[in-house]
Amino acid sequence: MTRMTHGYPLGMAAGRPAKQPRTLFGQRMVQAREQAGLTQAQLATRMGVTQPVVAYWEREPVALRMEQLAALADTLGVTADYLLGRPNPQPPTPKGPTGKVRQVFERVNQLPRHQQNKVVEFVEAYVNQYASKAS
Repeated sequence: MTRMTHGYPLGMAAGRPAKQPRTLFGQRMVQAREQAGLTQAQLATRMGVTQPVVAYWEREPVALRMEQLAALADTLGVTADYLLGRPNPQPPTPKGPTGKVRQVFERVNQLPRHQQNKVVEFVEAYVNQYASKAS
């Protein structure tokens, strides 16, 4: 006997099967929503819309307003670029060799936050002391 959940065989997603494939935006939205551990209803509540609206966004080609897209990305903990299927923008690469200070701070960036704060406090104090002597 097949075990059932929500009227569907175990392992099959709840809800009505789709008649058409999701858009790229819809696929990304579902992935982000599931990664955030949210149901459509929970996301709808946080967004101030209804569950059918969220289901529609996940299924159909939509043109969200800029503030809706921003709120959706923030709620799901992703970027709008991610939802739109755009590659993450790469920071501009500096021209020429990387300076020693930049190299050290890139390594400092890998430290735990509280250790980073100690390094920043020390460097700020040193720079402030140097600036006051130069004045």
